[in-house]
Amino acid sequence: MKQQKAQTRTKRGTPDFQLLILTLLLVGFGLVMVFSSSSSIAIASKSFNNDALYFTKKQLMWAIIGLFGMFFAMNIRFNKYKKLYAPFFLFTTALLLLVLITGKVLNGAKSWIHLFGFSLQPAEFAKIAIILYLAALITKKGERFRDFKTGYFPVLIIVGFIAGLIMLQPDFGTCFILVSTCGLVIYAGGASMKHIMGSILLVVLGGGLAFGANALFSSMSPSAPALDSATTVTAEQNYKIGRIQAFLDPLSDINGGSLNLYRSLVAIGDGGVTGSGLGQGTMKLHYLPNAYNDFIFSVIGEELGFIGSALFLLVYLYFIWRGIIVSLRCPDPFGTLVGIGIMGLIAIQAFINIGGVTQTIPVTGVTLPFISYGGTSLFVMMVAMGIVLSISRTNNLEAIKEEKTKSVTVQTRTSPALRSRDSIRRVR
Repeated sequence: MKQQKAQTRTKRGTPDFQLLILTLLLVGFGLVMVFSSSSSIAIASKSFNNDALYFTKKQLMWAIIGLFGMFFAMNIRFNKYKKLYAPFFLFTTALLLLVLITGKVLNGAKSWIHLFGFSLQPAEFAKIAIILYLAALITKKGERFRDFKTGYFPVLIIVGFIAGLIMLQPDFGTCFILVSTCGLVIYAGGASMKHIMGSILLVVLGGGLAFGANALFSSMSPSAPALDSATTVTAEQNYKIGRIQAFLDPLSDINGGSLNLYRSLVAIGDGGVTGSGLGQGTMKLHYLPNAYNDFIFSVIGEELGFIGSALFLLVYLYFIWRGIIVSLRCPDPFGTLVGIGIMGLIAIQAFINIGGVTQTIPVTGVTLPFISYGGTSLFVMMVAMGIVLSISRTNNLEAIKEEKTKSVTVQTRTSPALRSRDSIRRVR
């Protein structure tokens, strides 16, 4: 009896191998592209110990840590995350508050914190924490979620609070990704479209007022330079306005605010149809800034060309589609919302990164999931995929149970006939 119980407890479904292999494939490809885009810069700089593998070794270390994290998350039954979401959410909120006090300023934002000997970006953890929180809250409320006062408004307050902490850093790109992902989870959770449209209008108006006030105070500041029609506001003076101007006209100031986007477009254009060859790109040689991070897709475009970039995007799209299918097959609404939230997060962030470097949308400075250099981002994304793979294990286990139930039912129904047939044969 005890052996039977032990076997029942340890019995688990298999993960979705397509999704697992695609995740590992993207991580591996990311390591190759980090090496290709960073080796020439690292070997020529004393800051990086003249080591061509400086960035690659760090990324590999985080990939290994992420691999352990992914397999650990994959082996936790996904319904247990209903209990784990609360402490994880509180821990992440504490980190977001701590980063505002003791955080490290990088690229104009106080987004980094030193913890346990590592430099971490709490906003990356917040993306997963808010998805788990929303999925648990929406599932718990059920039909009451459609009510504004008791369902939708409390969720809106939580999302606004976390988004506000990220904006205080300030990190507009991450904030936009988080809010967009939350909107997707809320929509999938069955929220009223009237409430959703009202929230979108409120966000647009609030964002417009915030940017307007920022521009007004910047122009009124004594240290602000005098502006006229012939002067372009560079990214150093006001990076938000500079990026919008670069998006509208990449040739407007190729030595200032438009420099990054202009060189990104040149790199992609130089790649042509077949590309210059892996490792043979030239724009990464101190021309393209953050080639191994924000602009890594530009390196892909230059070295692998249109064919290589298209193949990469097709694999990426299939990866996202496979994750969504796994999520929709989950019998538990909580698992469905978590899976859709995670795959939506990856899709939104990838679109913003690729859209920025190809002039589809303004550059926001976010990483390309699984590909760009960035330890915290890679680790969080791999752990998130571990959760989705945990959902797929439950799906496969349920499918096995259904198959067994059907086979037992069929055998039970046909066994009298089989017995009759055997008895007839014996008589003959």
